[in-house]
Amino acid sequence: MPSWNSRGLRGSVLEEAINMTNERYRQEHLALVQKIPTPITPIEFDKENRHITLAYFEQKSTVDYIGNVQGIPVCFDAKECATDTFPLQNIHEHQIKFMEDFEGQDGVAFLIIYFSQRDEYYYVPFKDVKFFWDRAASGGRKSFKIEELDKRYIIKVTNQIFIHYLDAVNKDLSERDD
Repeated sequence: MPSWNSRGLRGSVLEEAINMTNERYRQEHLALVQKIPTPITPIEFDKENRHITLAYFEQKSTVDYIGNVQGIPVCFDAKECATDTFPLQNIHEHQIKFMEDFEGQDGVAFLIIYFSQRDEYYYVPFKDVKFFWDRAASGGRKSFKIEELDKRYIIKVTNQIFIHYLDAVNKDLSERDD
């Protein structure tokens, strides 16, 4: 079983920023998107600070977020990358399958990746994620470079709505209509 430890905190700043964005979207009646908690079984506790220090995941998670944007179902995972190359091992096969099934039900699936070295956020449409996944499965690169991502999907960061990913969802939807 995979264990949870300090690795569990990786991406927590990214997730907190997305949570703040989603709360703002809710307040503005733009979207209702929620973080999906991953069920864990605690193993060790720090009784003094009342914290879980070691736990095991009870089941495979699907994606980090699921919700609805103006009547359109969305699901996405938030990932952080310290370099310009994103390793596909950070995505699990069951997540790919879930996102594929979600899109098969007319939903919109995607990744939000924060490239911390550049301080850039990218919306990666599922069709691109699937392309990179299939390329790796057929013996190609086991990662993708930031240069391979569509620059039109860079997510703007604003003071009003921190990680404003709805513009990218809209762009993704409009390209599907074409």
